[in-house]
Amino acid sequence: MPAIDRLLEIMARLRDPREGCPWDRAQTFHSLIPYTLEEAYEVADAIEREDFDDLCDELGDLLLQVVFHCRIAEEQGLFGFEQVAGRLGDKLVRRHPHVFSGLDYPSEAARKRAWEAIKREERRDKGKSGGHGILDDVPATLPALLQAEKIQGRAARHGFDWPEVAPVFDKVEEELEELREAWRSGDQDHIREEVGDLLFVAVNLARHVGVHPELALRESNRKFSSRFRYIEENLERQGRTVTETPLADLDALWDEAKRRGKT
Repeated sequence: MPAIDRLLEIMARLRDPREGCPWDRAQTFHSLIPYTLEEAYEVADAIEREDFDDLCDELGDLLLQVVFHCRIAEEQGLFGFEQVAGRLGDKLVRRHPHVFSGLDYPSEAARKRAWEAIKREERRDKGKSGGHGILDDVPATLPALLQAEKIQGRAARHGFDWPEVAPVFDKVEEELEELREAWRSGDQDHIREEVGDLLFVAVNLARHVGVHPELALRESNRKFSSRFRYIEENLERQGRTVTETPLADLDALWDEAKRRGKT
């Protein structure tokens, strides 16, 4: 039996009303949302660690979420795995005419414009043309950094963007100064607004210099954690804790971690 058919049969058994698993039977589309998101991040983590054996397992866990959702949909008479796979295959062929239909785009910019035109046509076919804005289908549930990048990318593809990176650096400095002014005012609502503006333009800068902001921040998080662990381990050998150690000593250990390449 093909592995995917076996997997679909296992999921059907787990969801069986009489002989299935009580936990699996109790799940719904909505209850699975946090698990689906978690598995996607665990795939990303395995890739970043270059643990490819673990990646194989995590991709399986992510596939489980697809199979789980498909089984629930099938039980409700909505669709099944075959329809999902079929639509995906059709979409890939439709969005890549330069691969499957021999179409030759004169430039990468032309290919991207064609991609957007195909997606607009897909939205019209789904009855989403009336009043459908460029940003309307950016998922509200995306992590904020990813959502900001997608919003900016959509706007940029329609011409709303700086043509070069230099003005973006200027905008970062402008937003930072506005945040300083808000901080001096003591108005917490204004401070929060300006922090948001600064983060938003930082994402824009990352996009302009070709860096994925979510991945860059995850890397910085790992680097900070590694260096902080170095501080903790050194203090533990001295019988000290971070809380009771003067900041000057902590800074010295931080600099030492940087020199030792604790990333």
